[in-house]
Formats: sequence, structure tokens, C-alpha cells
Amino acid sequence: MGIRGVLICALIASLTSLSDGSLDCDEVRKVFQLKQIGPVKSVPEKPRTGSDLQVCVSKNLTCCTKKMEERYQVAARQDIQNLLQISSSTLKYLISRNVAAFQETVESLVRQAENHTHTILLHTYGDLANHAAAPVGEFFTDVSLFALGSELSLEEASQGFFEALFPLVYERLVEPGLSRLSPAYAECVRGACRDLAPFAGAPGRLAAQISRASLPGRLFLQALHLGVEVINTTDHFQIGRECRRALLRMNYCPHCQGLTASKPCMGYCLNVVRGCLASLAEVDSHWREFVRSLETLSARMHGGQDLEQVLLETYGLVRDAVAHAQKNGPRLTAQVHKVCGHPSRQPEQVGSVQHPTSSRDSIPLKGPIRYAEETLSKLRKEFINRLRLYRTFYGGLADQLCVSELSSADGLSCWNGADVGKSYTLRVVGNGIKAQAENPEVKVKEVDPVINQVIDKLKHINQLLQGRSIPKLGTLDQIETGSGDGYSGDCDDEDGCWGSGNGATERRRTVTLLTPEKSNNHRYHHTQTEDFDRLNSGARVIQTFSPTFLLICAFALLSG
Repeated sequence: MGIRGVLICALIASLTSLSDGSLDCDEVRKVFQLKQIGPVKSVPEKPRTGSDLQVCVSKNLTCCTKKMEERYQVAARQDIQNLLQISSSTLKYLISRNVAAFQETVESLVRQAENHTHTILLHTYGDLANHAAAPVGEFFTDVSLFALGSELSLEEASQGFFEALFPLVYERLVEPGLSRLSPAYAECVRGACRDLAPFAGAPGRLAAQISRASLPGRLFLQALHLGVEVINTTDHFQIGRECRRALLRMNYCPHCQGLTASKPCMGYCLNVVRGCLASLAEVDSHWREFVRSLETLSARMHGGQDLEQVLLETYGLVRDAVAHAQKNGPRLTAQVHKVCGHPSRQPEQVGSVQHPTSSRDSIPLKGPIRYAEETLSKLRKEFINRLRLYRTFYGGLADQLCVSELSSADGLSCWNGADVGKSYTLRVVGNGIKAQAENPEVKVKEVDPVINQVIDKLKHINQLLQGRSIPKLGTLDQIETGSGDGYSGDCDDEDGCWGSGNGATERRRTVTLLTPEKSNNHRYHHTQTEDFDRLNSGARVIQTFSPTFLLICAFALLSG
């Protein structure tokens, strides 16, 4: 047959082997169906020329059609988005779970503070506590809403609480009688509360203390919500056409040649994924700063900025405010008579008078209990320790996906973008937009606009967390103490040493932000009045500053 005949036979055998054995579309069809990429009928029965293909171009025969290529491109986009969501799921759960835990703990602390306040009033002033339960509950509901970020005026809530409390204090402690005040007279007493200031500066002081302690926590929760928003945005990052084609070439073009089990070489994978996720890499430095800023803010939340401590000490201020009104009974009586006339009382009903000692033993008196496992400070510390592990999340995201999910482990039988079994020899670029100028696989020129918006939000919250967005005008401590002279023994309560408390201060602010033995005669019961008087010696100064100014100074304190 001769040499020519042998070569012709060998060529025919080679072509027969290529079409019948070396490239089998059955395996491609199985994977196409298994991954639910598209209808199986799209896969050809036998290898074909790929003249109509745009991305998976090959000199050899192929098992792909143009419709398959389009389906593969959609699958490649879905694959990378699924991987992004899987990679961030633990981080997202960490933040979301702690948001819920912080909210539950704050609500629990507020309920505990409410219970302690009621208990103290009950043991100190008997039946007064039962009638004051409604305003106490309403006030602490507002405190809970404010601490968790609601837009309400805590000054108005505090003032309203003490206004509701004043008629009860007046009829039971200041000018007690055998029957209750008539509704009309009680309403007159309530309306006179702002002008008479029976509780001195207690309403403003209570609001200021809780506001100051709540603001860091509100900001902390706001930052965590933003953290979840950042993750949600990057999870659904929309990759561009250039990137979709590169991912198609990397992940599914090998299928067209029957190489359904092959994976890309590491260098090839890094170039493609670093290019596709270049915008996400730009989040890295701001995310790192976000984690550091949360840690710094958490470390400053102690003392007067510890919401837990302030809430669990609220009962003392309320108790002492009532004692202050009781001590100044004669002056208040004369002032109330001047405004409202002499008391008009309801007709006495048999059995209507409740003796304050009847319920003294109904609730055991205990001081505030702070369970270590439930404290806000411990929750924050544990959360920050775990969050630190994710501070480089965005900087290493592309590399993590290649190492853990996408690239070939051995590096020997990897796909280099054109063939299998050969190494990837092109230059591997770094992370970020600038580095992609030299990327041989994907061309990216600028940060995605949606990611730019996320970065701007991170910059803003970082400034708030660090206190850099508010001018340093002083601290709330300096404002509260006024001139710093404190209580002077040269004047008495008739001269106004406890502050006017007449409500002259601005009344509206919106933020987009233990027990002494009880005597039977409560008229002469002065519980810790001296300490309360000293605390309120600068109350007049508090009332002269606007709540907005107090808010600015509270934020400024965070930068201290």
C-alpha cells in the first residue's frame, strides 16, 4: 500500500476517533441538565464546528451552540453571585444576630428599670406607685423607642411623665386628704407643673442623662444596620458584560470541548475574579476603618455613656425628685392655691381610701441586678472580637473565591483559558481598580456607581463613629454643671437653688438618631433630698441650653 496509503489511513482513523471518541457530547449534556443551565435539547448530539460562537471559540470541534453559550453566560453570572452570598453569609448572620440581641437586651434593661422604679415608689410612697404605674410605663416605653433609634423628643417624654406624676404627688404627699382631687382640679395642677417646677431640674436632667447614654448605642445600632446594607449590596453586585464573558470563558468554555471536570489555573482565576470584583476591593479600606471605628466607639461606652448603668440608676432620680417636691410642700401648696384655688376633692366613697402599708410586702425590695451574661458591654465585646476576623473580608474576597471554590487544586490539569494541561503564563495583577489596567483577562476602568454609594455611606458612618463630623464644642458634663460652683449653702429652695425648671427651654427635639423605711405620714418623708438638691444645683443652667445644642455636645463627647 505504500507510505502514502498508511498516512491516509492514519488520518482517517484519527478523524474517526476525534468525532466518535475523544469528544463526547453526552457528558456535556449530563452536566448541562444537572446544573439546570437550560433545555437539554440545546446540546447537539455530536460535535460540530463552532463558527457561530462568540466567546468559546476553538479550532477544534465543539459541543456548544450559540444558545448554549448564552445560557452558560447567565449561569456564570449566577454562579459568582451565589458564591458572593455564600462567602458573606456568616458575616451577615453575625451582624444581624447581634442587632437583634442588642435590641432585645435594651428592651429587657428598660423593663428592668421600669420595674425598679415602680418598686422603689411602692416601698417609699406606698399607694402612689400604683396610680403612677401608667405614666411610668409610658415614659419607659418612650425611652425604649428612643434608645433603639426612634425619632421622638425625650425631653417632651420626660416632662410629660413628671407632669402626670405631679397631681398624684400633690394629693398624696404635698396636700393629702381623705379623698382624691377632682379631675378638673387635678388637671389644673398638672398644667401648672412646668411653671411651678415642683421637681426642680429633674425632668431635664433625666432626659439629658438618658439621651447622653443612648446616643452611642443608637449610633452603634445604626452602624450595624449599615453593615448589613453594605453586605446586601455587594452580594447582589451586578457584573458587567466584559466580566460575564470572562467568567463564561473561564468556567464553561472547557465544557464545549468536553472538559466538564476541569477547573481554571490559579493565576488565570485570580486575574478574572480580581477584575470582576475590582469594585468590591475598593470597599476594603473603608470596611477596615468601619470595624476599627466600631471597636473604638464600643470602648468609650462606659460611665455616663453606659446605657445599662444609667437606666438601672433612673429609679434614684425619680425617687429623689418626688422627695424634693415633698420637702417643698408648703411653697408648692401656696403656689397651687394661687393658680388653681383651694383643692376640690371628689366625694369620699366607703372603701375608697387605700392604706399605703397594705401592699408593702407584695413585691420584695431588691436592688438592680445586672446579669453578666446579658450585659450590653459583654455583648459588644464578644461581637467586636468576632467582627475583627472579617476586617479584611473585602480585600481578600477574590482570592478566597479562587482558592476555596473556583481554581484547580493541583495546578497540573488546569484550564488556562485555551487548553488543559498547560500552565498559565500571563502576568497576575493585584486587587483594586488601578491594578486592572494591566489585567490581560478583564478590563475595568472605574468603580461601579452603586458600590461608590456604599463607600460614601461607609465614609459618613465612620466619621460619625469617630466623632469627626461634629465640631468639638465641649462636653455635656461641662454644660450640666454650669459654672462649676455647685450647691451653695447661702440660699434655700425658696431662692431657686434647684433650678427654675419652668419649661422655658426649647420643648421640641427630633433625633434622626436603697429604700429607707417608710413612715405612715408621707408628708414629712424626705428621702435623700440633700443629695438630690446638690445634683440639681446646676439645673438652671441645663434649662437654658437648647436640646439641639445638648445633642451636638453629646456627639462631640464621643470624639473625646
